[in-house]
Amino acid sequence: MAHLQSPINFIARVFIFSASIVVPAQAGIYSFSDASGVIHFTNKPSTPRYADMKRVSYMPESSMRRTRPVNPERFSPLIEQAAREHQIDQGLLHAVITVESGYDPHAVSRRGAVGLMQLMPKTARRYGVRNMYDPAQNIQGGARYLRELMGKFNNDLSLTLAAYNAGEDAVAQYGNRIPPFRETRSYVPRVLDQYRLYQRTPR
Repeated sequence: MAHLQSPINFIARVFIFSASIVVPAQAGIYSFSDASGVIHFTNKPSTPRYADMKRVSYMPESSMRRTRPVNPERFSPLIEQAAREHQIDQGLLHAVITVESGYDPHAVSRRGAVGLMQLMPKTARRYGVRNMYDPAQNIQGGARYLRELMGKFNNDLSLTLAAYNAGEDAVAQYGNRIPPFRETRSYVPRVLDQYRLYQRTPR
């Protein structure tokens, strides 16, 4: 059973994406970290703060289409509830949402994944999610899926995250190892890094 934690100042640990932009598939994404430790992203480095930053090598698919600025803290009660109901560390849910959608409930990937936890339509139907854009339903569906994957892969977090990204069949196909997909190989450590940041946040 995961140990539940209370999110305090987690907003300072998550990615803050530029608002109201459309990011082309091959656009360069640049970042800088401000004095508060908040990481900012843009596809148009318009200020000197971005000048010396390297392009980010991986961004969530959902970053292709963003519609509005978001406040991560508004979703904390829903995350806490889902974590409690499905016996998952809420830090893990925060980490997945950070990497998957940057807390944008309206995010849509080019493959059709939707919402905070980037549920595919088939996965949403599997867990009774009727409205993928609804934060409560989306988080509940994603949490249930993570819980099931953790059981399937004996609580191996790396394999669980690989399956969440690439599909459980892909992980099984490669002998219960992280599939050799560039996106998945980048996705797993990114989520784990965010999870560790959350765990180090003072409570």
